[in-house]
Amino acid sequence: MATATKSYYDILGVKKDASKDEIKKAFRKLAQKYHPDAGGDEAKFKEVSEAYDTLSDDKKRREYDTLLSFGGIPGGFGGTAGAGASRGGYSYTGTGDWSDIFESIRNGEGAFGGFDFSSIFGGQPRSNQGYTSAAKGQDLTIDVDVTAEEGFKGGSRLITYRIPSTGEEVKLTVKIPAGAIDGKKLRYRGKGEYGRGGGARGDLVITTRVADHPLFKRDGADIRIEMPISVYEAALGCELSVPTVDGKTILLKVPAGTQDGKTFRMRDHGVPRLKRPGTRGSMFVTVKVKVPTKLSSKEKEALETLRDSDTRDYRKDVDGHVA
Repeated sequence: MATATKSYYDILGVKKDASKDEIKKAFRKLAQKYHPDAGGDEAKFKEVSEAYDTLSDDKKRREYDTLLSFGGIPGGFGGTAGAGASRGGYSYTGTGDWSDIFESIRNGEGAFGGFDFSSIFGGQPRSNQGYTSAAKGQDLTIDVDVTAEEGFKGGSRLITYRIPSTGEEVKLTVKIPAGAIDGKKLRYRGKGEYGRGGGARGDLVITTRVADHPLFKRDGADIRIEMPISVYEAALGCELSVPTVDGKTILLKVPAGTQDGKTFRMRDHGVPRLKRPGTRGSMFVTVKVKVPTKLSSKEKEALETLRDSDTRDYRKDVDGHVA
């Protein structure tokens, strides 16, 4: 049998028949202890990460166990030469010629069943330049619920999330920009999953989920609002105090004879534009003429008098097409 100081099981401190949960638990404990960002030993962190990468994958683990049963202990961490030759920090012995097998492994061609052991030996053929290639950590994604008012004015939110590989809890203050829209993505670089082999951390991608407002309707940076007016105001004209997204009001003059559905544009009274800082969208005000459903006897009498004295032909365009 080969002689070596450590196998991947030794590195994680688990038995050879350890369950996947036991392996994961052991890795999380060691990763929290050795991670460089927590002041740990980077070499140790790489060591436990490589061991976990192999033992947490069923196929890799079977291939690794097969290689162990033949007397070799791959891994490159603490390995010493046994009765046979030694290459790159791992050792092997046996009666056969193992050099071709390990050369194939180091070249990424696989030794058993076509499995690529380059992840174990670093993919560095005929050299001792490192045990694994650098790989950036995965991005993590989170949805954050935002009120309509926060979408208008901006704000901040303290969120908590976990790093899957280590289970550590992270708190982060998220800045919600003024003019935030539903589905907008905010990227926090280097706040995601840890990288492997010295690779950079992934990012944290936050998607804002902006709630609807009961009065204002968003159209990008523009705002739309409906303002009800009476038939008398529509006929005679009026002045309306229109609320804005800033919590103030602005005066709108509605001319006499305004029709139902007429829309007025009020520039620079929308929400801030994300891509054009310092500018705002417009507010579109649509008047909705409300007809009273109940009339007093005096109102009915007055309206009947107005109707009988009105000689305008409101349906001439329609009547002109009647045969």
